[in-house]
Amino acid sequence: MPSPPLVFLVDNGSLRPAATFSLRRVANALSGRLGIPVRPVSLLHSSGIAAGDLEGQPAELLEPALSRALGAGARSVVILPLFFGPSAALTEYIPERVGALLRGCPEAEVRLAPPLVRLEGRERNDLRLARALAARVEACWQERGWSGTQVVLVDHGTPQPAVGAVRAHLGRQLAELLAGSAAGVHVASMERRAGDAYAFNEPLLEDRLRLPPCDQGRVVVAQQFLSPGRHAGPGGDLAAICAAAEGTGRGLETALTEPLGDHPLVIEVLVDRYQDAAHVPPVRATA
Repeated sequence: MPSPPLVFLVDNGSLRPAATFSLRRVANALSGRLGIPVRPVSLLHSSGIAAGDLEGQPAELLEPALSRALGAGARSVVILPLFFGPSAALTEYIPERVGALLRGCPEAEVRLAPPLVRLEGRERNDLRLARALAARVEACWQERGWSGTQVVLVDHGTPQPAVGAVRAHLGRQLAELLAGSAAGVHVASMERRAGDAYAFNEPLLEDRLRLPPCDQGRVVVAQQFLSPGRHAGPGGDLAAICAAAEGTGRGLETALTEPLGDHPLVIEVLVDRYQDAAHVPPVRATA
């Protein structure tokens, strides 16, 4: 029986220690499900966190970690992206950087698994991510003693229409799942680039919380984010946007759900993406 591949679980990266700890929890849970080691790595940023803030274990970045692994003899590698959709990190950055490394190791096979949400074929009907979001909303209601509020699903915002389509898709699924319990389900983005080409990110969360029916009363903001960091979690940008909206004096009260990365249904999807990796072509070495 051939040896299992070396598996890297990769996120975008953050300078906040909480993001690295979250990634490590997801990798540990996934390792338990797969029965093989899963190494948590980031694309950028996380190596700038002091090791003392990470219990003495420095964060790793994908490119140097993969370079060391290939140099040590790894010949079968799976990169599992902890990303909702096909961002430029997956369609451009990782293939380019990995392709450059493979120039010096042409016999290695490195496969990049698909992102969490796939909108083609039968995968389009997969409700697991939406169910995880719904569970976070319901947990927020229970913690606050709320029920039947407006719900706003918010993602980071993106220059990639295909990633924006993931937000819209999850929003429709979440609305179906919460049809009997939420007053309404809406979608928004945290931020967007200027220009008409990026208008698909509208409305922004700050605007959504100033327009009926989400400008007053109780509103749960469902974070389509996988880890706490600069944007999601305590003290993040989303919390600041909500606090500013509450300060308008219209009687608005918001609550943020927990990030999604360590939800068991996310782990289930990652198990499937690991299996999907066997059916995608290896990353090509760049010329």
